[in-house]
Amino acid sequence: MGITDWAGKDGSFKRQTSGFRDVVSPASDKNAKYPAEKGRYVLYVSYACPWAHRALIVRELKGLQDIIELSVVHPHMGEEGWSFDGRGEYDGQGSSDGKGDLANVIPDPCYKSGKLSDLYFKADKNYDARYTVPIIWDRKTESIVSNESSEIIRFLNTAFDDLIDSKYRGVTYYPDDLAKEIDELNEWVYNDVNNGVYKSGFANKQKPYEEACTQVFKSLDRLEKILDGKRYLIGDRLTEADIRLFTTIIRFDPVYVGHFKCNIRTIRDGYPNIHKWLRQLYWDKEETAFRDTTKFEHIKVHYYTSHPPINPSRNVPLGPQPNIMSL
Repeated sequence: MGITDWAGKDGSFKRQTSGFRDVVSPASDKNAKYPAEKGRYVLYVSYACPWAHRALIVRELKGLQDIIELSVVHPHMGEEGWSFDGRGEYDGQGSSDGKGDLANVIPDPCYKSGKLSDLYFKADKNYDARYTVPIIWDRKTESIVSNESSEIIRFLNTAFDDLIDSKYRGVTYYPDDLAKEIDELNEWVYNDVNNGVYKSGFANKQKPYEEACTQVFKSLDRLEKILDGKRYLIGDRLTEADIRLFTTIIRFDPVYVGHFKCNIRTIRDGYPNIHKWLRQLYWDKEETAFRDTTKFEHIKVHYYTSHPPINPSRNVPLGPQPNIMSL
């Protein structure tokens, strides 16, 4: 299923609804379908994908690296979807090492699958939608628990607290006292920014493109005001709202400005408050989860080589330089 299938008759982008919506529950829940256990679950991601990036960040923030195994697909996504080797369609162009940063690909540890779709069909032989990341795979039932990133980061936030190092237990990025504010902000940020850049980039008619792009920047203007004099979006602490916005903003100047035609302004030159917030998260010396999970080469190689209707040459731009500016 190519990107030309992602727009409706009116030319506007239509995002698929996730098909697997179960949750991992705390180990203390004796009736849980999927109880938390060390080594039972595998997180499949792409370093390029902003939705998967959310789950990667929370996995690091909660100290789950030794609890939940990680598998990473190749940055190039072909006509058959994500794969672990590029499926012979990618010649390494745009990569500093000529291999598309294959050193950061982590093969499927469960079945040595060639394609991510193999896992979808193992979970549901009649599956007929897109093969998206992230997914949480359960080794015991040999099925997908969830492929909905917003729900994955919620249960990663709490479900494994009995199993992790004491310094991570009880640390929450969705605190009860801020939950209402987080939900309200997440809703419009998702519609207008996280998904808004895709509405702009994958629109195949002028009017829906202009409407989507305009809304992206109206919402960035709104975020700029919210972050005036603040380090975090809500309250005085890092929350899920920051995590969900970060994965879009870190890709904005390297990809969305050019590839998705969101070029009214850049973050670095047009939004000083958002830019400072972004760099503080990325360059934090104590909490490195944001920096450690950001792979710019995967990001750029994926977008610029995987969407030939948008970029037929598959040339990967050299800029911006640097990918992210220092504090």
